[in-house]
Amino acid sequence: MRTLHVVTHPEATHHVEGVVGGWHDSRLTPAGVRAAVSIARALRARIPDGAEVELFTSDLRRTLRTADEVSEVFGVKPVLDRRLREKSYGEAEGRPQEWLDRRFVPPPAAGERMDHHEGVRGAETKEVWARRVYAAMDEILRSPCGHQIVVTHGGSLTYVVASWIRMPVESAGYVSFRAPSGSITTLREDDFFHNRQVVGLGDTRHLDCRRRSP
Repeated sequence: MRTLHVVTHPEATHHVEGVVGGWHDSRLTPAGVRAAVSIARALRARIPDGAEVELFTSDLRRTLRTADEVSEVFGVKPVLDRRLREKSYGEAEGRPQEWLDRRFVPPPAAGERMDHHEGVRGAETKEVWARRVYAAMDEILRSPCGHQIVVTHGGSLTYVVASWIRMPVESAGYVSFRAPSGSITTLREDDFFHNRQVVGLGDTRHLDCRRRSP
C-alpha cells in the first residue's frame, strides 16, 4: 500500500502582508514555523516507525522551511522540485493583492479555461501550471516507496490531487480541491485493486491541538 501525505505550507509573510504569493519567495512567519513543527509531529504520529519515507518539496523558502521540520523528524533529506511551486502570477508577484484583483480576468463559465489568459503579464495559464505539477507527480510516483511526503502550496494541491486520481489535464479546467495553509491531505493506493483514494483533504486538526496547548 502506498500513502502520499501532501502538506500545504503554513502561514507565510505574504499572507500577513497582503501581497501576491505565487513565485514570490516569502518566508514562514513565526506562527508558520510553529505550525511546521506541528505538521512534522503529526506526520510522525501517522507513519509507522521503521517505514521507508521519501520527502519532496517545492524549492521556495516557505515550503523548504516546512520541509526542514519534517526532514529533522524523519531523518531524510528533502528532494527539491521547482515544479511543485505555486502558480506563477508573473508581474503581480510581491505586489499588493488589490493590484492583482483590479487586473485579474477570471476564466469564462464555459469555453477555454485551461489556456485562458488572466490579464497579468508573465502569469502562467492553468494548463502550464497543471502540466508541470503533473510532471513532478509522475516522477514522484515512479518510486515504489510506501510513504511519500510532498510539501507544496495551497493552489498547487489541486493538481497534485487531480494527478493522483488520474484526471486528464484536458479535463482539469473546472477542478478545485481547497485546503487551508498548514494542512495535511492523505492519498492512498491499495495493493490489490490499485484504486486511489482521497482519504482526507486539508486536515488541520494538528493545528487545533497546537492552539489549545499552553
